[in-house]
Amino acid sequence: MSSNLIILFVFALSLIGMVFFVFKKIPILIELPENTKDSQKEKFYSKLKERIKNLPGLRSFSSDIFLQKILSKVRILSLKTENKTFKWLQNLRNKAKDNKFGENDNYWQEIKKDTKE
Repeated sequence: MSSNLIILFVFALSLIGMVFFVFKKIPILIELPENTKDSQKEKFYSKLKERIKNLPGLRSFSSDIFLQKILSKVRILSLKTENKTFKWLQNLRNKAKDNKFGENDNYWQEIKKDTKE
């Protein structure tokens, strides 16, 4: 009983300590600026994108068309792999079916021999 009381007391003190630290840090967190690194990254990427677009060979480049081509190639590849695995599965099923019928071919003849004897 006393061990449960000690555990409960330590848990309550820990919870109170965490709440105290959270309320102490909230004003500091509110004063921080919002995502300065993300805005700098966005500026960098937008400048880089504009420079790439201004290159002579890439002025007519469209990222949407490029993405469509990549996705269609990925789709074709997945369809080919699906077709290949389907063929493998069919072959395995046929082999299993042949083995099953091959084992039972002599069954009735053995029964006939046993009944004649």
